[in-house]
Amino acid sequence: PCPPPPRPRPPSARPRRVLSGVQPTGSIHLGNYLGAIKNWVGLQSDEARFDAYFCVVDLHAITMPHDPRELRRSTRSSAALYLACGLDPRRCKVFVQSHVRAHTELTWLLNCATPMGWLEKMIQYKEKARKAGEEVGVGLLDYPVLMAADILLYQADLVPVGEDQRQHLELTRDIAARVNHLYGGKKWKKRGGRGGRIFKVPEAYIPPAGARVMSLTDGTAKMSKSAPSEFSRINLLDTPAEVQAKVKKCKTDLVEGLAFDDPARPECGNLLGIYELVTQQSRESIAREVATMSWGRFKPLLADALVAHLDPIQRRYREVVEEEGYLDGVLREGSEAANEIAERTMADVRDAMGFLIPR
Repeated sequence: PCPPPPRPRPPSARPRRVLSGVQPTGSIHLGNYLGAIKNWVGLQSDEARFDAYFCVVDLHAITMPHDPRELRRSTRSSAALYLACGLDPRRCKVFVQSHVRAHTELTWLLNCATPMGWLEKMIQYKEKARKAGEEVGVGLLDYPVLMAADILLYQADLVPVGEDQRQHLELTRDIAARVNHLYGGKKWKKRGGRGGRIFKVPEAYIPPAGARVMSLTDGTAKMSKSAPSEFSRINLLDTPAEVQAKVKKCKTDLVEGLAFDDPARPECGNLLGIYELVTQQSRESIAREVATMSWGRFKPLLADALVAHLDPIQRRYREVVEEEGYLDGVLREGSEAANEIAERTMADVRDAMGFLIPR
């Protein structure tokens, strides 16, 4: 079950820090957008409650074999799409993970405090390792520790995550508590340090809608960049013709009439959920509209709604990439702000763990 939304904070309390990111592997698709980025836009808009940081997690993108040229291209494209989708650098910080060197340093320090058994229990590692066989890299096993470093580095209060990342966030919470116990508190104070906790233990924030958008070819599988078929997903930069072709070919069933919340019809629920999110109509009005509708009538409606929803994103994307120096400036300012917080955290971690501080 989804946790309740964050509790309202008193007006005098500092905004709660939010951190999230998406890998730049492949193209950002509708699942990334509706399940994550669109919700980020909502979080950044409430500046009194949230201090928002969003990064392109390029270090996570190399846990599997990659093309260096494509990594560089897709990192820029992903950052531009963040802005095109509505992230505003005046209200949040947008940066590239590898531009903050502390991510890799903290990962090593956390590695040395994390039991191997914790990592071997991770479901995603087991699934991907089974597919990769003997070629599986250490980075895939260590991916959750890098994710923990990403979060703990910024002392994040809230982490917007999908259900598939909940296990990794729980590991982050366990690592934070373990490091605080081993090196923080009174032990740190007795060694002449600040004392107290080293890391804030973050909470999950799972939005009630759009948290899990499923594949167009299998309503029981999450929409994914790694799925072999391009027809399984709608990419944010797909042309109208590509969107229409994918919707036309998407998997449906032979049942007459369309309805939400029928576990025997996962594809139906997924496509109606997407329609609800991109049209912003109420579920009740959609249910009445489609109750007796055939797939032949609904699919063109869905395709048109998707094309209309993606059009302003694509126009803004072209503006961002064509304005010379704009994107680089946004990423530079974002990384400077992120580095400032990261270095404060790392100063505490180095001191608490006993490293000699240069003078």
